[in-house]
Amino acid sequence: MVSAKQRNLILSLLFIGWAIGNFDRYFINYAILSITEDLQLSPTSTGLILSSFFLGYAIMQIPGGWLADKLGSRKVLIVSVLMWSIFTALTGAVWSLTSMIVIRFLFGIGEGGFQPSSSKLISQTFPSDKRAWAMSIMLSSGGIVSLIVPLLSAYMLTTIGWRISFLILGGIGALITVLYWAIIKLPAQLVDEGGKQAGKSEDGIFKQLMKTPLMLNLFIAYYSIYAINWGLATWLPTYLTNVRGLDLISLGWAQTVPGLAMLFGIYFAGFVIDRLPFGKEKIIGAISCVVVGILLYLMYNAPSVTMFVVYQTIVIIFISFVILLLPAIILKRFPSTVTGTSMGIANTGGQLAGFVTPLAIGFIVQAFNGSYNAAFWMLIIFAVICTVSLLTMNYRKGELLQKEA
Repeated sequence: MVSAKQRNLILSLLFIGWAIGNFDRYFINYAILSITEDLQLSPTSTGLILSSFFLGYAIMQIPGGWLADKLGSRKVLIVSVLMWSIFTALTGAVWSLTSMIVIRFLFGIGEGGFQPSSSKLISQTFPSDKRAWAMSIMLSSGGIVSLIVPLLSAYMLTTIGWRISFLILGGIGALITVLYWAIIKLPAQLVDEGGKQAGKSEDGIFKQLMKTPLMLNLFIAYYSIYAINWGLATWLPTYLTNVRGLDLISLGWAQTVPGLAMLFGIYFAGFVIDRLPFGKEKIIGAISCVVVGILLYLMYNAPSVTMFVVYQTIVIIFISFVILLLPAIILKRFPSTVTGTSMGIANTGGQLAGFVTPLAIGFIVQAFNGSYNAAFWMLIIFAVICTVSLLTMNYRKGELLQKEA
């Protein structure tokens, strides 16, 4: 067993690691304004850069989850943080569009193992009735980062520039790697149990998961909600600058309020999800997706920047709820021995959306001569798809897998 003190220490380190990884992912959305100018890129090329990370990240989800189940969550976490730190630093040394795409792709490969392995670590060290709360704490670091990154990015980009900024972020990641290696320790019993279970039935469990209707619904829901999330996160800075006329500093201040909303949404979701009656979470999640779709329509029709940010703030709260709800379902409905693989399969959908959506928006904006209307309609359609996927979830197959495992 892991003591409460050890659990809290592990959760604190996961919080810090997730914060550093998210800072880079959000920072590139602001740095891309300078990168586009320096490398003289078109909207489609910009979309390629923003998407290349997610392609690598998506490719690594299932292998990362499988490796976490087979080799142990600690090993995969350490390697993941080390790899993304190296390629974050190398981002500051790019010299062309091709080099940027390759390095961001490899950065995605490196970071791809973090969420499946961290989810497995949570399932190993926390009781089932506290896993959604623990996940909310870890993911809330993304909310904190989204709160500070607009202003901090503006400061870093206008003082030290994007190249030095990426070098510094890579160095911080290297320090986190050392902390993980030195501090995160698991009892031998937990490590042995995970390895034995994975070794016994890894092929059968993987095939069974792939055939599970619940997993298919989770994959689709992940894809849909992350298409909205990353579609907004990657292109809103450019949209607000080019269409709404904000400068970099004004943009930073305007995005602090949605950042606070994300933080609130994640903490609130973690509190609520663990207390929802069985089966009710998917209904609340579906309602949240409907609200997101309506507010996206209001966003792009907003008559002013102020109203745009108001709608965006409410959208972020509901998106945050769904983003936490989906991994909570996995943590609660599947056994800890296959949490890494389950999370990897489902999260592949989310990260494929992160690859496809920024690229699609770049293509759409270029095709429509700078108009974002069609892009917003695409995100609204994804809200509808997510709603249907949540409403049609069948938990019985997940329970069967739980019993058999």
